[in-house]
This record gives sequence, structure tokens and C-alpha cells, in this order.
Amino acid sequence: MSGTAGLLIDKNKKIILVQGDITDMSVDAIVNAANERLAHGGGVAGAIVRKGGDIIQRESNEWIQKHGRVMTGQVAVTSAGRLNARYVIHAVGPVMGSGDEDAMLFSATLNSLKMAEDLNLRSIAFPAISTGIFGYPVERCAHVMLKAVLSRLSKSVLEKVIFCLWEKSALTVFQAELAMQIEKNNH
Repeated sequence: MSGTAGLLIDKNKKIILVQGDITDMSVDAIVNAANERLAHGGGVAGAIVRKGGDIIQRESNEWIQKHGRVMTGQVAVTSAGRLNARYVIHAVGPVMGSGDEDAMLFSATLNSLKMAEDLNLRSIAFPAISTGIFGYPVERCAHVMLKAVLSRLSKSVLEKVIFCLWEKSALTVFQAELAMQIEKNNH
């Protein structure tokens, strides 16, 4: 992984920004940028199933049969198959232009953290949710997702929150946004 940057929130809480492949992360849970049907065909979702195995799609199908679609801003959880994680938290982010996108992305991020807490996990890795085919701007994504994590991390059982960003340009945006939010919170 290249371009690693980290921030210690307190002695036991870290936010880490890395450029890399989220399917290579060794964490308790990785977050999948999912659609409402948990149909993992392309993007991050497709990569997760290709590397983690068909069990992830099968468990996703079972989840949908039992609970119905996962609404935007909500999450579902499956095992992680062959990935170096215990769980995949499937977070449904907003499609750009659908309305109230920032609130929906904030909710998807917060609900991912809450699910990890419910599972008593210590580490979680996020992609830049909704910035692929859903068309959400990376700058807005960084602002909303980091704000959600910073609002919750200090009172969470989670110790490490990683943003694993595929492109160097996204890493740069997240680094600048994290520095800005920390500066703002310190004043």
C-alpha cells in the first residue's frame, strides 16, 4: 500500500488513509459500496466477491430474501469468505441526483460503524462510497464520510478506521479533507 497517512484521535483511536485495494485489507470488517439488491457485479462489490468467493453473494441473496432490499443509507452484513476480514458490511450509498445525498451517505457511514460496534469489532476499512458508478463527487464523499467517522469514533469500541482508496487522487482529497476537519475541530 502506498501513500499511507494516519491520525491518532486519542491513544487507542486511529483514522488511517491508504491507497490500495480494499480486498487486501487485514481488518475485522471491510465495507462494500453496495446497491439496494446486494447484487455484487462491478466496482468494489464485484472485486470483493471475486476475491472473497461466491459465499458473499450467496449470503447477500439470503439476506435480501429474508429482509428485502437494503434501503439507501442502511447496511447489511455477511461473512467475508476468503478475504483477510471476518465480515463484509454492505453499505448502500446514494446515487448522485437522487436527492438528500449527503444525509444518505452520512447515514450509510454511521450505520456501518454501528454495525461494526454491534459485532464488537476493533477495525474497519471503508472505500469511497458512491464515487464510482453512483457518480458522487470524491470531495463531497471525503467531507461527509470523515465527518461521520469523526462524530462517532471517540465513543466507539472501534480502534482503527481505515479509508482504503483505489486512486492516488482520491487519497490526496481525503488527506486534505481530514486535515481541514481536524483543524476545524481544534478551534
